[in-house]
Amino acid sequence: MRLTTSGLWFLAVGLSAAGVHFLAYLAFTRWAGVHPLWANVLAFVLAFGVSFLGHRRLSFADHQQGWLTSLRRFGVTAVLGLLTSELVLALAWLLGQAPDWLGVVLGQGVAAVQTFVLGRWWAFARASSPSSSA
Repeated sequence: MRLTTSGLWFLAVGLSAAGVHFLAYLAFTRWAGVHPLWANVLAFVLAFGVSFLGHRRLSFADHQQGWLTSLRRFGVTAVLGLLTSELVLALAWLLGQAPDWLGVVLGQGVAAVQTFVLGRWWAFARASSPSSSA
């Protein structure tokens, strides 16, 4: 699969997962009264399945990794993205200069770049890639 096609699928899947994440975040914080940092984690859990299945089947469909290998690697990638998102949200929240939802959006944006790089060249790497072992 060409990188441009992969990138377009990544964008579509990423926006879908980000939408699930963002709407769940708003539901947890606005309706359930969950603390923003915990709400971000809960929303991440809900969006993970959309992200993993979409990226595995669409964004990186030309990968040659087994389900367990790609799930394990993508799990690590996603948790790193969550940590990045949590850091950005915490900074925005602690500084109090921006609404909490903006921190979530900015955090997801930074995490998306990180996820694409790690997804393309590690989590869903092609077998010919030198980083495909582990």
